Amino acid sequence: MENRTIVTLPGDGIGRVVLDNTLRVLEAAGFKANYVEGDIGWEFWKTEGEALPQRTIDLLAEHKIGLFGAITSKPKDEAATELASELQNKGLIYSSPIVNLRQHFGLDICVRPCKTYVGNPLNFIRRGADGGIEEPEVDVVIFRQNTEGLYGGVEWSNPSEKVYDAFMTHPKFKKNFGDVPKEEVSISTRIFSKKATERILRAAFKHAKDYGYKSVTLCEKPNVIRETSGMMYKMALKMQQEEYPTIELWNTNIDAQMMWLTKNPENYGVIVAGNMFGDIISDGFAGLIGGLGFACSAQMSADGIAVFEPTHGSAPKYADYDISIVNPIAMIESACMMLDYIDENSIAGKIRKAVAEVISEGKVRTYDMMKMSGRQDVIEKGAASTEEMADAIIAKL
Repeated sequence: MENRTIVTLPGDGIGRVVLDNTLRVLEAAGFKANYVEGDIGWEFWKTEGEALPQRTIDLLAEHKIGLFGAITSKPKDEAATELASELQNKGLIYSSPIVNLRQHFGLDICVRPCKTYVGNPLNFIRRGADGGIEEPEVDVVIFRQNTEGLYGGVEWSNPSEKVYDAFMTHPKFKKNFGDVPKEEVSISTRIFSKKATERILRAAFKHAKDYGYKSVTLCEKPNVIRETSGMMYKMALKMQQEEYPTIELWNTNIDAQMMWLTKNPENYGVIVAGNMFGDIISDGFAGLIGGLGFACSAQMSADGIAVFEPTHGSAPKYADYDISIVNPIAMIESACMMLDYIDENSIAGKIRKAVAEVISEGKVRTYDMMKMSGRQDVIEKGAASTEEMADAIIAKL
């Protein structure tokens, strides 16, 4: 068969080094593909005024599959000051290219697995009833609605008269903010649609059924955010009763869930949430399995376009080190999710087994696994570099 073409999107900071080492692992595992690099990130914002150029959108539209490294995002005003001089004062406004990518292609299903590796020194531990130390196994998959909610981008500072007057028709807005001058008001909306909410709920229930999870937990805040969270809970309850009666539906509030996740994380299976709360809870569970160095993700559209990325940031201070010290496992695991998506499950299984063996063996550990501060001298103190961790995984393969 002709090799598949994958669009690689290194992005900013450490994005390129973790992506390049992941490609080495894919090749060693026997995965054959053509790779074409897409331009995305801070440098293109500064030089072109667009962090997600149209040429990159066109590449992904053509080839459907993307492997993404990391992105740097900065506040609007700071971003404007870093534009090239010829682009200054032209009304250009920075927005996150990965958020734009999600919304442009409708990458509304975001999946973030959080599973412990045996032998990882960063695994969550707790004190048991008998006073001993317990290390519960975490095996949670978070389904995050990826395009709506608070990340939908429908926002105003000093809104227009039309927008302000529309909000004034709501009695609570008029009561609580009616005496606030319009120019002192900033508004962010939280919009849920039934179509997108149904898609994320169905994806969560289907995953639970297909992979033998006993429960789906809806993690929102329906007792306060009654319309959006409330709608999502009603839809989840109806779907569970009519289509997935053998799977339990649990309903938790995001604030309580953040407390409970360190109390009994082993009790949870599939978790589903809107955009902001899904982002929060997935980072919370990632902390139980070793942190963002182990946190992978996939985001998929209804039209067959999918992008796979680690959930860590670009960590620009590490990008300038002579020897890269960052943990590439989150990126490697994201590539395994890509392999699963394109039915290369055997290769994905080989890579995951190799990663598990390296972690269990404990001879090669990056600075985070050794609980060191992220300084350049960690290599001298015995921490593995990014390349050495990839080499160890390749050796197991």
